[in-house]
Amino acid sequence: MAPLRRGGRPGLIGMAARTAVVAGTATAVSGNVARRQQNRANEQYESQAYEQQQQAAAMAPPPPPPPAAAAPAATDTVTQIQRLAELKAQGLLSDAEFTAAKAQLLG
Repeated sequence: MAPLRRGGRPGLIGMAARTAVVAGTATAVSGNVARRQQNRANEQYESQAYEQQQQAAAMAPPPPPPPAAAAPAATDTVTQIQRLAELKAQGLLSDAEFTAAKAQLLG
């Protein structure tokens, strides 16, 4: 004899099981959808932040040029005048040449 099967609507346990399966599937699907949307939003935010950073870098003024070489110090001028005085003392420069060279150094 064939086992007895109940026909028609499912019983209370069958209905609860079906509801649990449907609810679990809906939760899993909605979780995946929400996660995917969050990932897309994060990617879009990062993309916009990167573009803004690139635009800010492009609009930033160029770095200042390196400082020019320092003007010769006063000690350098004094040293040159001392050398001219030595040349004058050795007789290699006349008084007029020494005075002209010194005036040129002092400006």
